[in-house]
Amino acid sequence: MGILEKKVAIITGAGRGIGRVIAVELAKEGASVVVADIDENTAKETADGICSSGGKAVSIAGDVSSPEDAKEIVDKALEEFSGLDILVNNAGIVRDNLIMRMTEDEWDLVIKVNLKGAFNLIKSASRVMLKRRYGKIINISSVVGIMGNVGQANYSASKAGIIGLTRSAAKEFASRNICVNAVAPGYIETDMTRNLPEEVKKAFISTIPLKRAGSAGDVARVVKFLASPDSDYITGQVIQVDGGMVMA
Repeated sequence: MGILEKKVAIITGAGRGIGRVIAVELAKEGASVVVADIDENTAKETADGICSSGGKAVSIAGDVSSPEDAKEIVDKALEEFSGLDILVNNAGIVRDNLIMRMTEDEWDLVIKVNLKGAFNLIKSASRVMLKRRYGKIINISSVVGIMGNVGQANYSASKAGIIGLTRSAAKEFASRNICVNAVAPGYIETDMTRNLPEEVKKAFISTIPLKRAGSAGDVARVVKFLASPDSDYITGQVIQVDGGMVMA
């Protein structure tokens, strides 16, 4: 019996990458999973993969930056699994550019998806969790939200905002037994980072004390811990999964 048996989880941006690995990890532990992604096809692929392995999952296409879509994602959990215990805000985008060249659209879109998207899901999900007097909310931030990064002012600001949102929500919801935490990945091997030039990869790894990139599984296992009863006395925290890159 898994540690998340009888729990219901929503994971946004779960059609691929880290989000997909998180969804699979929580399903392995017995959670019924709602796979949410703006891409209907990849969301269905993740959900079908979980079901074919004996897990429980459904998919839904939605844009987290839309309050209406966020509500529909939460409603899907209630309709399919009659509850909601865990929310993982993973959906995010990048539109990298130097500040002097960054367009207003590049700034606005990243803030809208990454930060407002998390707010929208928290707002909708918390209504359910507050009534149930239980919940685990895990927001995926980034080490660049702590340290900043050249060419990523919009992304860094959105991920720093996630940390502030996490701590504010943790204080607001603590009296109802809802724990809110953030995970800040560092240099993680994904489809995007695999395509970087070798010299760029080496430069990143040279800044990491463990001298290697992390995996999506490294992030997913920390999310699993924060979603489980083992973390019931942890809230308002940011756990960095970065091999020691940023010791703050």
